[in-house]
Amino acid sequence: MFGDTIRRTVRTTFGVFVFALGAYFTIRANIGLAPWECLNIGISQRTGMTYGEIYTIISVLTLAADIAMREKIGIGTLAVALFGGVFVDFFTWLDLLPLGHSLGYGLVIMICGLFIQALGQYFNISAGMGCGPRDSLFVGIGKRMRKTPIGAVQIGILSAVLLAGWLSGGKVGVGTVVSVFGSGIAMQIVFGILHFEPRNVVHQNILDTVHVMIPAHK
Repeated sequence: MFGDTIRRTVRTTFGVFVFALGAYFTIRANIGLAPWECLNIGISQRTGMTYGEIYTIISVLTLAADIAMREKIGIGTLAVALFGGVFVDFFTWLDLLPLGHSLGYGLVIMICGLFIQALGQYFNISAGMGCGPRDSLFVGIGKRMRKTPIGAVQIGILSAVLLAGWLSGGKVGVGTVVSVFGSGIAMQIVFGILHFEPRNVVHQNILDTVHVMIPAHK
């Protein structure tokens, strides 16, 4: 059990890393920010704080809604909240991709980013160590809308986040529209290929993890 918990922790952290890479792609596309990035960067520009700092603050605030829906808060949840923004800042520091200056380049990078994010979500959620704050939100709402495709639930949430991002001053453009609808579609495609249904995953919360790891060291 101890070894399995370690493997799952590594898996969920890897998922956060991959998701952050996808987020970095959508930012560098430079054709309009994806909803969550729009909100984070909009607030960042207003406050002078880094993307990663705002990401962490919003993630912690989102946990309140997750807890209200009685979603399990696990190691994976904390990994996303604490390291998701840090990883995006890290990729920004590495400067891996040139900033987009054309619609064609931007669309390709944006779409690639959405699929990378969906793959990151798969690793993070399938580890069963607790979804990230954002994923817990759409999974929790999705459980209450069983007849609605999970991709459609994602689109609804992103639309609400986008409105908040736009009001905060985040850059909205063609890529934003692509992200709102493309994110759910990319998720549906990736999850479909991997035969993965996130609403069926039974997660291990923090207390479960503590109970597994403490006996292993007695």
